[in-house]
Amino acid sequence: MPDMSASASLAMTHLVTFAKEVDEDKVTPGVLGFIVFAAMALAVWALMKSMSRHMNRVAFPEDEKSEVNATTSGDGDGAAEGAGSEK
Repeated sequence: MPDMSASASLAMTHLVTFAKEVDEDKVTPGVLGFIVFAAMALAVWALMKSMSRHMNRVAFPEDEKSEVNATTSGDGDGAAEGAGSEK
């Protein structure tokens, strides 16, 4: 296998000289930062839309039971009897 330390030191030499040229007060995210941020925003939007679609497909059984109880209770006499029997 070739000696990797020579190529690593050459790469570090180029990076160090590039870092010296960059003014630390003027460094901005640039186009790459915007592209990454936009991609992440689109991914979150797509995931939220997919989750909303999947949640709308789920039928929760407790919703059906509460609707049945609400329609069978009638004028509320059952609620008054239940409240008096708890003592």
